[in-house]
Amino acid sequence: MPACADQDLLLGGLLDGELDAANTAMVEAHVTRCEACREELERLHAIRNLMSMDGVRHAGPQSLQNRVAALPELSPDRRRATRLPGWLAPGLTGALAASLAMITLVPAQSRSALDEQLVSSHVRSLQPGHLTDVRTTNQHIVKPWFNGRIDFAPPVPELAGQGFPLVGGRLDSINGKTVAAIVYGRRLHTVNLYVWPAKAEGVRSSVEDGFSVLEWSDGGLRFAVVSDISPQELKDFETDFRAKADFR
Repeated sequence: MPACADQDLLLGGLLDGELDAANTAMVEAHVTRCEACREELERLHAIRNLMSMDGVRHAGPQSLQNRVAALPELSPDRRRATRLPGWLAPGLTGALAASLAMITLVPAQSRSALDEQLVSSHVRSLQPGHLTDVRTTNQHIVKPWFNGRIDFAPPVPELAGQGFPLVGGRLDSINGKTVAAIVYGRRLHTVNLYVWPAKAEGVRSSVEDGFSVLEWSDGGLRFAVVSDISPQELKDFETDFRAKADFR
């Protein structure tokens, strides 16, 4: 299936490391959700690998390479390294083999579908107008705002004294289910806390494309906090949140 028309050129830019940080994050988030664009990105990377193989790629004479290297703006040391999201790496070997054999590519399994959804949702929320449905620093407004919109009551402690001021809340969708998203701040960073009913599971953490994810269970609910702050700061958030959470 063809890639999305509005993403076609951006996929090439992502592969070549030509996008700025904001567009890189947006394209990576789109690719995690779109099978067609994921296949196209893997196909492009496979073609690049094929073109670099011995006997396929023509190497210019050493004198030309020396002249190019002497140009500051074209020096290999100044060129940006190709940046691909970590979740794509497992599929690259298979993509290259499929291209060589001229067979259909089967996308590789992602390392964690839930983590990818959480990070994608976090990135989407950073776009203008997407962060909150109710914007306030008052927990007594945010907590009752969820009443009637979801069938559970997430705790909404105020953590400004701990360095995580409340920003607001919204509804979001994870794994096809409506979840509560409680938004906090951390200096200039955004911290999204996703909450949904679930059986108790252990604490788990990961780093996905530069975003830290930390999950835990409490009071019949599952919590997943996502941000680009350090994993240690996310752990501090968990500790502070659990200390002040009121499940009444």
